[in-house]
Amino acid sequence: MINEKLTRALVDALKVVLTQPGEHRLFKSGKLPGVFEGRAGLNADAAAQAMRDGLLEVARTETKGKTTTEWVRVTPKGIEFVHRHESPVQALHDLRTVLQMTQDGIPKWMGELRKDLQTLGDRLTDQALKIAQHVDALSQRVTEALERAEAVGSKNHIDVASIVPWGSRAVDYLDKRKATGVVNHCTLPELFTLLREQQPELTITEYHAGLRRMHDRGVLRLLPIETKEALEEPEYALLDGAATFYHVAR
Repeated sequence: MINEKLTRALVDALKVVLTQPGEHRLFKSGKLPGVFEGRAGLNADAAAQAMRDGLLEVARTETKGKTTTEWVRVTPKGIEFVHRHESPVQALHDLRTVLQMTQDGIPKWMGELRKDLQTLGDRLTDQALKIAQHVDALSQRVTEALERAEAVGSKNHIDVASIVPWGSRAVDYLDKRKATGVVNHCTLPELFTLLREQQPELTITEYHAGLRRMHDRGVLRLLPIETKEALEEPEYALLDGAATFYHVAR
């Protein structure tokens, strides 16, 4: 189980990388920035955890003399890790838990106040009741917000699943990617890699056909390449007339 400090260090480091597309040094070197500030202590533990859990992957290495520098990039697992710990819905779940704990503690707290501070009488009782009513109202609002958010998510998943069996997984990942602050568009190889984790039988041909259907239905957008540089994995590019699509977005 990752402790709280290590989790926070991982989330903070990954969020910085997600807002700056491209490859990054794994560790800071002098004035040159890196994903993690140093090679010791909490930073070293966080870097090791990120590589071990597949949150980061090595893009390339540079060797100068006896020094080897690793350049890394965030994986889909890294994006989902950040979203899981930064999700607004998850925050609402956490808030509801705290509110429920507060509600359970209020009766005991009120009893102790009446016993030990009887001189304060009706004034304290009135304040305690107001707090309880406020907590009840806030808890109800949180519960309703969660129900609305989850209902919308379920509806979207059902609609997308009727178009392509793996459509819900693709849409969910793109939404999480956007919610975590990633500024660059998702490449077709990145999304395909994620989908193959749960559907190893998925072929590139089926993948392309499904993307076309979701694009035509307005579920997602296929985006053409904006540069004439050679693609890293051209086999994933989707050709449509004169256009070459290599990115996808919501």
